[in-house]
Amino acid sequence: MAPTEPLTATLRLEGAGGALTLPRATARLTSPGGRTSEAELTLGRVLIGQSVECQLQADDPALSRVHAELVRDQDQVVLKDLGSKNGTFIDGVRVREAVLTLGQKALLGGSTLTLDPGGAPRTLPLSSRASFGGAVGQSVVMRVLFAQLERIAQGDGGLLLLGESGTGRELLARGVHDASARRERDFVVLDCRALSSQVVESELFGHEKGAFTGAATARQGLLESADGGTLFLDGLTELPLELQPKLLRALESGELRRLRANEARRFDARVIGAADPDLRARVRDGSFRADLYYRLAVTELTVPPLRDRREDLPLLLDHFLRELTPPQTFARLPAPIRTLLLSHHWPGNVRELRNVGARLALFPEVSPEVLRLDPAPPQHGVFRGLPLAVARDAAVERFEREYLQAALEASGGVMQRTAKALGISRQYLHKLLTTHGLASRDE
Repeated sequence: MAPTEPLTATLRLEGAGGALTLPRATARLTSPGGRTSEAELTLGRVLIGQSVECQLQADDPALSRVHAELVRDQDQVVLKDLGSKNGTFIDGVRVREAVLTLGQKALLGGSTLTLDPGGAPRTLPLSSRASFGGAVGQSVVMRVLFAQLERIAQGDGGLLLLGESGTGRELLARGVHDASARRERDFVVLDCRALSSQVVESELFGHEKGAFTGAATARQGLLESADGGTLFLDGLTELPLELQPKLLRALESGELRRLRANEARRFDARVIGAADPDLRARVRDGSFRADLYYRLAVTELTVPPLRDRREDLPLLLDHFLRELTPPQTFARLPAPIRTLLLSHHWPGNVRELRNVGARLALFPEVSPEVLRLDPAPPQHGVFRGLPLAVARDAAVERFEREYLQAALEASGGVMQRTAKALGISRQYLHKLLTTHGLASRDE
């Protein structure tokens, strides 16, 4: 492979799905002191900067905390500056976004980024279907993901799904359960976010009568409820650190002990975890236990954000619009609206797209102003006529934003004070504020 050859993959389509042959490439970031950080580029994105959440890091004061990202699809590798202070340069020209080829160099702060060939090409099977469970997608990146999940569903090992909120991680986890030998038993969900340590422990392991104030009766925990089935742990990055060794022991031994119980109970549950993309950074900084991470991540997959699979937008909108009254299709929308939808950044991912579909059904006179394509929820309380799931999402989105606004005002806009008042972590509050387009005074 010539150093200047673009990193174009070969797509082979067959009746059974086909395969994607992806030329290997390694990104190397070299700091001014000569230290090198490496990451192999598969489909998806790699962050570059000083922060521990970045896969490519350098000890470089001129490098921003999260300086830039590399995004690879089946056609190319794109370098995107993420609003860095000192800029990103290729051949002496400052760039915001540029396609990189093998052998090219870029300057980020005082550090040098290079793309080098990485050996024999990687072959990735493609699913023959444009859906998996309740998730929909016909893009190459989603068909690769569906093929991996179809294979994983036939086994019984742990699975970790990394991705942004709203990308459909729970739908994919449920799809794995429904395609597995455990399909006849329960699929049990625990959202680890916004729960106190005691509540999470009781939810996971159960409790005996009198275990704490208000425990009037004994209660089975979710690990027991998932016996023979699947337990889905959502928001895994928010699992309290003090509970992580107890969960690890339970998963390794197949035994749990309810709060205030004297005897252990056997259980057999497959555990699928979902976490934000910064989970590995949490492992590196010690806020998430490495041993639990490796126990859960027997297989680790990344669910792409909607902005990285825009070709799925028409299919997804058709999927959502068919559920509504009256039914609608993407092709029948006015051309300006279709252009607006295709160009939007979609910070709320598929969840945001679903709510936009609901607005399209609510308002016959469609206009960009009505769609409100920003992180804010609709101000209209008209949910009548929508499917329950769509109406519930829209109502919760509106409630969350108004609730967060009120909490920020009551706490003087201070992040730490607001998080304490709400009983959630500062990191989780930051994610909620970002989702809803809000900011604390600290920011």
